[in-house]
Amino acid sequence: MIFESDIETAEELPNLEVIRATETWQQAGAYYVRIQAMAKKHHIPLRAEFDEHDGPDAKYIVITDNGFPIATARMYPLDRKSVMIGRVVVLPEYRRQGIGSMVVGECESWAEELGYGKTVVESRDNKIEFYEKLLYEITGEPVAGETFCCIRMEKEL
Repeated sequence: MIFESDIETAEELPNLEVIRATETWQQAGAYYVRIQAMAKKHHIPLRAEFDEHDGPDAKYIVITDNGFPIATARMYPLDRKSVMIGRVVVLPEYRRQGIGSMVVGECESWAEELGYGKTVVESRDNKIEFYEKLLYEITGEPVAGETFCCIRMEKEL
């Protein structure tokens, strides 16, 4: 088992693989990470964690370590020019190693390939600094949700 203190950066994990999850078995990896690292930890009911955006238009990035899913993010179109990136989750033992930034970067690359010019996130209030480091700018006011207080942030691609 890997512990957070054992690894400094994602480069120290030579068996990472980035998957654009288009098949059910790959998407199951995204769901696994979300259930383990978010729903379970924050007591989020599955009906709330998996919403109307987990449909046929959603796209998922899954990062695996030796074939085991460790991180994920979901994307879905907001309009013809912008895409929402959300449900960015890294398993706790893999955090603070650059993997979250890797997941967001993969989403941005895929969004750009699909012709989108802007990415949008609704960041939890305690993650704003993470997204600012990735060049996202605050474009909205804080909004209290059922589980978290979030704020809209955007980035031109």
